[in-house]
Amino acid sequence: MITIIGAGLGGLTLARVLHVHGIAATVYEADASPAARTQGGQLDIHEHNGQRALTDAGLYERFRTLIHAGAEATRVLAHDGTVLLDQPDDGTGHRPEILRGDLRQMLLDSLPEGTVRWGHKVTAVRPLGDGQHEVTFADGSTVVAGLLVGADGAWSRVRPLLSEAKPEYYGTSFVETYLYDADERHPAAAKAVGEGALLAPEPGRGIQAHREANGVLHTYVSLARPQEWFATIDFTDTAAATARIAAEFAGWAPELTALITDGETAPVLRPIFALPAGHRWPRTPGVTLLGDAAHLSPPNGEGANLAMFDGAELAKAIAAHPDDLEAALTDYETALFPRAEAEAIEAARDFDLVTGAGTPSSLVDLFSAPQPS
Repeated sequence: MITIIGAGLGGLTLARVLHVHGIAATVYEADASPAARTQGGQLDIHEHNGQRALTDAGLYERFRTLIHAGAEATRVLAHDGTVLLDQPDDGTGHRPEILRGDLRQMLLDSLPEGTVRWGHKVTAVRPLGDGQHEVTFADGSTVVAGLLVGADGAWSRVRPLLSEAKPEYYGTSFVETYLYDADERHPAAAKAVGEGALLAPEPGRGIQAHREANGVLHTYVSLARPQEWFATIDFTDTAAATARIAAEFAGWAPELTALITDGETAPVLRPIFALPAGHRWPRTPGVTLLGDAAHLSPPNGEGANLAMFDGAELAKAIAAHPDDLEAALTDYETALFPRAEAEAIEAARDFDLVTGAGTPSSLVDLFSAPQPS
């Protein structure tokens, strides 16, 4: 029995590509239902990994019907609102945007009924020998896995079977806000964001926003502060928390700070954590990891793409060795480890270009560089 922990994009892609190859799997997810919580904002899906995974899943054409046309536009602004870079979406881009929730629902709809078992929060995992593992859930039920895959994100309950590594705080946190009906209700902010992504960075702080469908502006405010600093803010007091975060951007253009002060949802703290670049583990019978559980990195637009690619590659390795799961896991991990290390190094570099001492010039240079065709 193939047991997948976590119904995120990576775990669902694994289950879908296995299904394409006629191999059954069961996905266990802590959430009570697909709608139990919001699924985050827009994702740009890349040709070399995310789109390849969707092709392996037989879902590429369906994916193309769900993308947010025009959303590949990018703007970089100085703190006073000066436009430093403005790249419209001219239709030649290779990274179409899609809402994470739409992508996840597409994957869910592609799986046989009953594949995902909702409301199954893992509380313990223990090896039984011979590559088998027993998984215990919060309701007291258990399942024995012939192959156990940890697709359960940053705080994976499966990872300790393989590795003592734990995510560490990366020194920066995001604060998430939303504006709705922006063109009518927040026209100055809507104009500043444009049709796609806005980045307004300074060393150690910045405002990033994305226009989503139906006039939604989804903002991540970044601040390089220790966790103790954020702990002094009461995020249950929306007005006080908003004012405290906005105070870090005193003197910035009002069309930018409006993305904070006019927020129509309570600000949500999103601390950034990462595993060590080059995280790997010894081959351990009957268990492996994918996505953030395997290689959590600072955000640079690759996380979802890598999780889906991991899932597709693992499924194809299993399909290639249907009678020898250890050979499949060896092939998968042999390719995974160097790929994930290179991506983690690149993610750290990209994050520094956005938030480090050289920004915004370093960011403008990054976006101005010729893109691979």
